[in-house]
Amino acid sequence: MDLFEYQGKQYFARYGIPVSAGDIADTVEQALAVAQRVGYPVVIKAQVKVGGRGKAGGVKLAANADEAALHAGNILGLDIKGHVVHRLWVEHASDIAREYYASFTLDRPNKVHLGMLSSQGGVEIETVAVESPDAIALLAIDPVVGLDVATARRWVAEAGLDEGARAGAADLLVALYRCYTEGDCDLAEVNPLIYTPDGRVHALDAKVTLDDNAAYRHPEWEEFRATETEDPREQMARAKGLNYIGLSGSVGIIANGAGLAMSTLDVVNQVGGSAANFLDIGGGADAGVMAAAMEVINHDPSVRAIFVNIFGGITRVDEVARGVLEALGRVEIAAPIVLRLDGTNAEEGRAILAPYLSDRLLTEPTMLDAARHAVALAKN
Repeated sequence: MDLFEYQGKQYFARYGIPVSAGDIADTVEQALAVAQRVGYPVVIKAQVKVGGRGKAGGVKLAANADEAALHAGNILGLDIKGHVVHRLWVEHASDIAREYYASFTLDRPNKVHLGMLSSQGGVEIETVAVESPDAIALLAIDPVVGLDVATARRWVAEAGLDEGARAGAADLLVALYRCYTEGDCDLAEVNPLIYTPDGRVHALDAKVTLDDNAAYRHPEWEEFRATETEDPREQMARAKGLNYIGLSGSVGIIANGAGLAMSTLDVVNQVGGSAANFLDIGGGADAGVMAAAMEVINHDPSVRAIFVNIFGGITRVDEVARGVLEALGRVEIAAPIVLRLDGTNAEEGRAILAPYLSDRLLTEPTMLDAARHAVALAKN
């Protein structure tokens, strides 16, 4: 679950990470009240879960109430890469001597936490990685050992942070690591992490992604969930316990296993189509799960054909076949269905479906053949 900037800053504050004084506003009047309270000059920021806010006009500096009213009115309702601004964060403007970058995430292949620190903040870290890879100091952290102040001080020195910023930055990084680990984050990022002319270091921005698998430990996360503007398809899939990501194509995808689902998206693209979604029904899906997946796909009006790609291992193909028929019995499926069924009990599954095959329910022997047929149906 991705947090808005203001939520990320609130999360940081729980762990003692210094952030700018500010508050949220949903109207121009509220923005002016916050600005008066925190003191001018203020920065008014669009609260959307997408980058590029500044370039889109979603971040503005206001020196007085007239400017604050003008900027707040212009930013509210602004469309930034398909995300409409409904909420603002208004904070006291900070004097900045230097901008840095800091983050923690998980290095899955090496089974360690990964810290990234750079003296070049304020720009996308991907750009720094390409243009100045040596400017990023990486730190592999054993989850059992954690991060202490001494290690953090060596790290900030290696990253080339200004001498006067190093003590404050080291303390902040230790707090940020606590937020990342104890707060169950997939990502805790500060860009920029600023060094002020009076010698303070604090987080000017906050990008936080929470690990949904840890939600049972955090009932307080429900307040964040309530602010999500989730794709209606994804909301329906979540309610049914499915791993679903909505996309913009016309071929609905159902596969068992994340790897096979990604390969299915690739082969659909390879033959000239575009996927409407990623949907992984998992390794042990039964008829009920399959039927639920079909209903979610059917809920998407952009789907013109459905490609069901199953390779049975733990998943039994005969159960998948029963799930398809169960779904057809529950609701009227709008799009034609193309199935590629292989693996455990594949012959039994094909036999179950055989009496029901038609120009709306078809099978193909290979993934490539099925992809071509589904794409052709979607285009027609």
